[in-house]
Amino acid sequence: MVVVYRGKGESSEIVWRKFGKINYEENLVEELRDRKYYKKPSIKKKEIEERRRKVKRRRRRAHA
Repeated sequence: MVVVYRGKGESSEIVWRKFGKINYEENLVEELRDRKYYKKPSIKKKEIEERRRKVKRRRRRAHA
């Protein structure tokens, strides 16, 4: 749960920006989209392995 406190002299726009920044940093929107539908554990595992492979490839290309 995200809680944003309004400081003295802060406008509502600033508070909304803080809220948006926190949501972006914590990937809350993506997590909600992922949880919207059930995914079988085998599919989740495949997605994780694919992400790891992509990261490895990027690292190899960066060092080359």
